[in-house]
Amino acid sequence: QVQLVESGGGLVQAGGSLRLSCAASGSIVSINRMGWYRQAPGNQRELVAVLISGGSTNYADSVKGRFTISRDNAKNTVYLQMNSLKAEDTGLYYCNAVVVGVQLRARNYWGQGTQVTVSS
Repeated sequence: QVQLVESGGGLVQAGGSLRLSCAASGSIVSINRMGWYRQAPGNQRELVAVLISGGSTNYADSVKGRFTISRDNAKNTVYLQMNSLKAEDTGLYYCNAVVVGVQLRARNYWGQGTQVTVSS
């Protein structure tokens, strides 16, 4: 089994910054993909940013130029640096990872979520 543990959410004023972290642990052979999604009340979960093994990244248009995703492979940890936060960035942020375990099968995992609230 694999666990994803997020941290770093909180309350921040508009224009401020936060850094989210997500550490993967368990029976991990490799991680193909790690990323962040968010869900605001009444909305569907949406992609924020993803980092694919090999280094390519993909960002939602709404966060380009403000958010940066990065990864520490040695720690199986992904980060999301969020700058110039806006009220519309408010939501529950979920870590997502596609992990190859000891059975050499890729499986999709989700964290529990960390709340980000941006006050205007």
